Amino acid sequence: MGSKTVVSSFLMVSLCVAIFVTQGQGVAHTQTQPTVPGLFPPGSPIDLVKCWSSLFNVEGCVLEIAKSIFSGKFENVEAACCKAFLTLDTNCWPQMFPLNPFFPPLLKDICARIVPNSPARN
Repeated sequence: MGSKTVVSSFLMVSLCVAIFVTQGQGVAHTQTQPTVPGLFPPGSPIDLVKCWSSLFNVEGCVLEIAKSIFSGKFENVEAACCKAFLTLDTNCWPQMFPLNPFFPPLLKDICARIVPNSPARN
């Protein structure tokens, strides 16, 4: 198994765990929300599942973004994925990419070139 496959697999598992933990927050709404230090700040108003769902709805988008994060290359990010990314609320970015805060603005700039005239949220 190549290093890219291992890294991609690790990212996908991490995303699934993040979604699972976030979904668990909705079930235990009357109890204290579970948090992962540094990943899900307590009382965070951002719904992480909602943030990721638009990317998961575009086939291959999360993998395209994961490859871009680890390779620094954006040639695999397609227009449909860029459209989905550009519709994300920028308040989602720190929750979605806590370990790489510089990635979302960079991807936004790349996507603005791939999908010109696309309305981006601020």
